Amino acid sequence: MSRSRLIVPVVLLLVGLLWIGQGTGTIAGSAMSGNGFWTAVGVLLVAIAVALFVRLRLLSSHL
Repeated sequence: MSRSRLIVPVVLLLVGLLWIGQGTGTIAGSAMSGNGFWTAVGVLLVAIAVALFVRLRLLSSHL
């Protein structure tokens, strides 16, 4: 698996974790802090990142 293909899933994962932290109020200091909407969006981004990573692993194992 090439490193360049990992950029998108890693960025989605990091942004998703950040938004989960802000949405739950763990990371304070923005208008997103304590807003459950951002928790849900963060969880969605983490799920997409995991799905992309799994797909990349499956594709690379078939090559």
